[in-house]
Amino acid sequence: MLDESKFDVHLQLWALRIPCELCKVVTRVLSGYLLDKARIKPVTEDPSCEKNRYVILSERVQNPDHVLKQILPPGVEVPSSFETIGHIAHLNITGELLPYKDIIAKVIYDKNYPRIKTVVNKVGTITNEFRVPKFEILAGEKDMVTDLKQYGATFQLDYGLVYWNSRLEHEHIRLASQFKPGDIICDMFAGVGPFAIPAAKIGCEVFANDLNPNSAYYLKINAEKNKVDDRVAVFNMDARKFIQQLMQVPFCEVNPESDVSILKACKTCSVQNNVETEYRNENNAISKPGRRGTNKRMRSLSNTKPWEHVDHVIMNLPASALQFLDVFRDLIQRRHWKGSLPWIHCYCFMRSNETKEQILSEAESTLGAGIQEPIFHRVRDVAPNKAMFCLSFRLPEEALL
Repeated sequence: MLDESKFDVHLQLWALRIPCELCKVVTRVLSGYLLDKARIKPVTEDPSCEKNRYVILSERVQNPDHVLKQILPPGVEVPSSFETIGHIAHLNITGELLPYKDIIAKVIYDKNYPRIKTVVNKVGTITNEFRVPKFEILAGEKDMVTDLKQYGATFQLDYGLVYWNSRLEHEHIRLASQFKPGDIICDMFAGVGPFAIPAAKIGCEVFANDLNPNSAYYLKINAEKNKVDDRVAVFNMDARKFIQQLMQVPFCEVNPESDVSILKACKTCSVQNNVETEYRNENNAISKPGRRGTNKRMRSLSNTKPWEHVDHVIMNLPASALQFLDVFRDLIQRRHWKGSLPWIHCYCFMRSNETKEQILSEAESTLGAGIQEPIFHRVRDVAPNKAMFCLSFRLPEEALL
């Protein structure tokens, strides 16, 4: 009896997933590169989406890059660089490349797997109060929870729910290198801890806050992962209220008969003090972390009195941090303060038609005090005519109460 399986031929071929309306154009452009076998059509349905089709390439095609160059508009190259966040590749495909986003994502996924397991593209503009972009998953696993490392620190985050910028890695370590063991740090816009965790690993005591409850949740996780949760107090509240609350002299300092402390007053805002912070898991379902007792190792922070001394205040919200400088007006009471005044590290954007003098003038106007010996550090270019800067200065004496 004839064994027909002897005639079977198995081929591993490349295929391009494209929108249905582009099939005629693509097959014409790729003439000579398509599968040419009897009784086999080079264009087939995509079982995952009826609006797409698979265009099967010839077995002669070993690398799809040169095929993509035939498809893409003249002069347009396949993106060779992209931001990497753990196993996620973040693309910014816009304009004339949008019709080819699935093809580009597939090529990047195939060339970088298993290092890259998910390819996403930013959708629209940032409109939410937490400044978290919206993403669409173009290729790979639908998993936005990832782990990554920066300079010896480990971070976990949900890239769809919190802000993270891998391009700021050198800035994170640059600023942290200015801190000394025992320094007291206030991070007003802490995110998941890219400044707070390295500072704590150095030996600093850190009060870290973020308005986004998902960021606060992962910040707490990252403090525990890096075994610095005894040196990081996590808050989930408005940045103004956070710094005002920290600097407020408790009644017990004014009236020694009272045993009220700032940490006791703050416990309804501190994630570390039994607050159940809402967050979304990888399935985008609202969950709550389990209740835990107050960490015994937190006792070292409970003895810190930020209304008496803070060494550095970090304000990493470049789009609007300058507008928050007014919170320092009459914030610190000189009669309770010990030692030198804190360094303020305020991040901002500067356009090509703006000068450092203009930024400094805005900062002084908002602060209500003159700034002596300001330090401008250029962090990175974010657009052809726009750069990110860090303005560092010691809080002026005249800003005190």
